[in-house]
Amino acid sequence: MARSESIRRSLRFFTANSGKVRYWCLKKAVDPSKVFTISTSDKCTINSIRCFSRSVSISSSNSSITATADHANFDFFRQEHTELRNTLKKIIVKDINPFVDEWEAEGQFPAHSVFKKLGEAGLLGITRPQEYGGLGLDYTYTLAFLEELGTIKCGGIPMAISVHTDMATPALANFGSEELKKEFLVPSIAGDRVACLGVSEVEGGSDVASIKTKAVRDGDDLIINGGKMWITNGCQADWMCLLANTREGPSHKNKSLICIPMKTPGVHISKKINKIGMHSSDTAQIFFEDVRVPVRNIIGEEGMGFMYQMLQFQEERLAGSIIVLPCLEQAITDTLEYCKQRKAFGYPIIYNQVIHFRLAELQTEVEALRSLVYRAIGKLLSGENVTLLASMAKLKAGRLAREVTDTCMQYWGGLGYTSDVLISRMFRDMRLLSIGGGTDEIMLSIICKHMGTLPPQILTKQAQNVK
Repeated sequence: MARSESIRRSLRFFTANSGKVRYWCLKKAVDPSKVFTISTSDKCTINSIRCFSRSVSISSSNSSITATADHANFDFFRQEHTELRNTLKKIIVKDINPFVDEWEAEGQFPAHSVFKKLGEAGLLGITRPQEYGGLGLDYTYTLAFLEELGTIKCGGIPMAISVHTDMATPALANFGSEELKKEFLVPSIAGDRVACLGVSEVEGGSDVASIKTKAVRDGDDLIINGGKMWITNGCQADWMCLLANTREGPSHKNKSLICIPMKTPGVHISKKINKIGMHSSDTAQIFFEDVRVPVRNIIGEEGMGFMYQMLQFQEERLAGSIIVLPCLEQAITDTLEYCKQRKAFGYPIIYNQVIHFRLAELQTEVEALRSLVYRAIGKLLSGENVTLLASMAKLKAGRLAREVTDTCMQYWGGLGYTSDVLISRMFRDMRLLSIGGGTDEIMLSIICKHMGTLPPQILTKQAQNVK
């Protein structure tokens, strides 16, 4: 009895989804390898508990939280989400934000040291299986993680981290072989290796089907030739999740995702790209000249790379839409406080109706975006396809980011046009959201496809590519 009480005190309400409840073992009260059966008078009846080193999964016959397509409860967060946020917040306050200005000036942040701190805290594999070093949690914890990332005082570092966690590794985690997971996923989750994603090319960005990089089979190896452009983390990465053509045939069925160690002979970092924003995130142009890697480095099934990448895009687009939420709130809050202090013609400029009305409108739009994002996550938790809502969220996020930062910078006046205030950095950094990870126009095309409004000639061409 005392043992059961000890276990119960060690557990807190974690999260629930469609009758499945997760708990976090907050104290080392039990042997992680053992299974216990206990009962409680809490909100749900615990049928069985299997304690792991980092988390505990249990089943419940009476879950109090649902996340379905028709009736999504957006009350995702519990105490454990707050604790995860606090863990990340400590790292941000101590090891990131004090150095952001320095890293922005240098044009690069130390990815390996930052990622190692995040890895040691268990934050680089939140939804990844425990056998590979992850926490094995659901996406609500990624949501909490990404929202907290948005409190970093620049856009470049959150982007670099999310590329590592939500853009370069999902396909490997979901479809990769055991050998590839041990070689690339495990050290990435631990923060020992930095990952990048190689999709865009000089002549093919949003049009993924048109990429030219080839990986030709030679016995048990692949020989890769081509180039990639706009590669986030490209100058510091240890490995790349590369999309390349591995066979002849329709452009949607001839591609594969391949794990490429960046120190492989023939991999050339051509240049570090200078950008108008995201200064602390290194972005590279990379060429491949007769790069030889084993065929076993293909993730999942050969020829399925395009489809795998489309799935990775959904996580990328959701991630971008989530991270921007606290950034937009910060922009509005900072501007509101400035407008209270800044006087013109004898009184604070916030007294101007055009200003306080406009800030109210923008805050309303931010909350509308949050609702859209959370609805998409509700569908994701219930196992539904979120392509449409993820595309809508990214479109809305990109446009709202431009609207908020432009409007707020206007109210800062001449000071807003300097590098002395955060709003100018936000203005530069957030402009990328409407371009990277699929432009606004691509998002609109996806939405139109789901609405059935694309012109017949475009649908015909798409169908020919899929055949």
